[in-house]
Amino acid sequence: MESDSRHRNLADYVNALAERGQYHFTVPQLRQALGVSAPAARNALRRLAAKNGIASPARGFYVIIPPEYRRLGCLPAEQFIPALMEREGRRYYVGLLSAAQYYGAAHHRPQEFQVFLESNRRPVECGAVRVAFFARKRLRDVPTRLFNTPRGPIAVSTPEATAIDLAGYPGRAGGLDQVAMTISELAEEIDAELLVKAAETAPLPWAQRLGYLLELGGADEAAQPLCRFVVSNARDYTLLAPGAEAPSAPRHRRWKLVINMEVEPES
Repeated sequence: MESDSRHRNLADYVNALAERGQYHFTVPQLRQALGVSAPAARNALRRLAAKNGIASPARGFYVIIPPEYRRLGCLPAEQFIPALMEREGRRYYVGLLSAAQYYGAAHHRPQEFQVFLESNRRPVECGAVRVAFFARKRLRDVPTRLFNTPRGPIAVSTPEATAIDLAGYPGRAGGLDQVAMTISELAEEIDAELLVKAAETAPLPWAQRLGYLLELGGADEAAQPLCRFVVSNARDYTLLAPGAEAPSAPRHRRWKLVINMEVEPES
């Protein structure tokens, strides 16, 4: 980090970072660069934030807001989440509908950017940007891909892992109707054998639910290896719609599912 002789004030420091393509910084980095006290740094940050030039998605962590994102009051989540997770020392991946968008399979932009971690974390609220976090067991085993953003690469669950997570969290992905539609659109990106490997990282009921939704959408070929996996491992029936009443719902023997909801994929 350059000395304070290089940076006269916060605006000068922020401009220098942006010129290098870096759009985030921490309070200790700022103080070192400017050679100022903590109160002086807080006052400078407050003034620039009031002008919508910077924002703070997390305590002590700031992002620089280019003019094209001033209406958001923050950088888009995909442009700061990797840096924030690195700062916090957390493994992560983008999942659910946010991941599906990278594969062209989510027509309705989710109201929150959805990220999986190994443990719970409070959501981020930064201007109009919202980030929701979900704890995921065996996160290190979940397959991901890197996608480029204007601020660097971001880790996103593969189509197969995205489909598994959608089946596991239908309530956070617009409900089963939207999940069914998104999975049908993901199907052409799914490798059937890799789908089984992704299923092995998640609770078995997610695979049971996903297989049914794949067949419902006409993706029988993608569902075949998953069906063999379910037949070999499933001993109990699970609910298609988690938490819904099912006193007399029919049962689907192939996927060991209680069909307690009629699913109509959204168009």
